[in-house]
Amino acid sequence: MNETQLQEFRNLLLRQMEELLSEAGKTVNEMTDQKAAFADPTDRASMESDRNFELRIRERERKLIGKIREALERIDHGEFGICESCGESIGLERLRARPVTTLCIDCKEEEEHREKLGAAR
Repeated sequence: MNETQLQEFRNLLLRQMEELLSEAGKTVNEMTDQKAAFADPTDRASMESDRNFELRIRERERKLIGKIREALERIDHGEFGICESCGESIGLERLRARPVTTLCIDCKEEEEHREKLGAAR
């Protein structure tokens, strides 16, 4: 992978992380601003359900931020785009679709196949 491509992925990852951090900040602000007391138990339950859903989304995003940081480290160490399982290059199309990936498509399919077999037991 050439330096231009690595810079493209670095910029993409940094943009994604900035967007995720911005959304997390909005969520924190919204949750601290929501001090409404609902007399109706149904309204209260609905608000709690919405809040729990939002928190689950933010938890997934928090994990994605960690993966983005790891991908940026791989770029810095010259390991980005190399499959951690077989050592082959990960295709550019796959990296553009999921820049945090650490497995080539063949190794990912094999991993999913093994998981499916394990779940069937």
